[in-house]
Amino acid sequence: MSDLKDSDWEWSGFRERCRRIIFLSNRPAEKLFDVLLIGAILLSLVVVMLESVESLRMRYGPQFYIIEWGLTVLFTIEYIVRLYVARSAARYARSFFGIVDLLSILPTYLDLFLPGAHYLMTLRVLRVLRIFRVLKMVQFVGEANQLALAIRASARKIAVFVFAVVTLVCFLGSIMYVVEGPENGYTSIPKSVYWAIVTLTTVGYGDISPQTTLGQFFASIIMITGYGIIAVPTGIVTAEIARVSRVVDREFSCHSCGAKGHGSDAKFCHSCGTQLRTREGTVADEPDVGLHPG
Repeated sequence: MSDLKDSDWEWSGFRERCRRIIFLSNRPAEKLFDVLLIGAILLSLVVVMLESVESLRMRYGPQFYIIEWGLTVLFTIEYIVRLYVARSAARYARSFFGIVDLLSILPTYLDLFLPGAHYLMTLRVLRVLRIFRVLKMVQFVGEANQLALAIRASARKIAVFVFAVVTLVCFLGSIMYVVEGPENGYTSIPKSVYWAIVTLTTVGYGDISPQTTLGQFFASIIMITGYGIIAVPTGIVTAEIARVSRVVDREFSCHSCGAKGHGSDAKFCHSCGTQLRTREGTVADEPDVGLHPG
């Protein structure tokens, strides 16, 4: 048996309570901590944005400075406490939220050596993602994972598509350089390629435009081609989303009654109540109660 003293047990219990308050959001105290944390994050973002307005910075600069450092010190203490109370400090530090928490406090300290770096504190907006846990919206994580899988599966096709587009704009830009020439604003092939990119993507800044009849003819073809090209990556990703959705439906269908539509964190069938099984055929594990690996 353990030889821990009463004080050790009391400290261990206090540490566990702190861990629950910081990493979970099931009880009122846990939700209150997350709400206060999100409020502080939003306040820091508002301060950074207001400070970028010169008239406000000239008038309230010292107040903004004090608020920024005060919030940064609080976030630093919170990060250290998270490392201490987490079940695995290394796992938390390497997690998505752990990296975001660290990046959210570094800009203020970097500003001591690199003036202006504190504006990177807008990275703190990523910490607001905790609101998904506070509002019990974790079920949307499954849909986000499906979208991420679809984009990852489409990466090679999109890379080939982008390479083809780059080749096309280089070719079209070279043609326009020959057709229009420096006298019409196409002073170099790189600038002509820039015009081809702007035209093909249907942005159309209008800083350069063809003046000759032949150039306008080519520009019309490029504009029409641009509308068709825009639809290509959309179709690729859409097809992958549909494929991933079919796979997920098969994986999370009930092996007893065949009912579909279960969430990725579902444990029981919504139709017959049978315990669901994973792809390997084992009973689904208990889902993690928190987004943090604490």
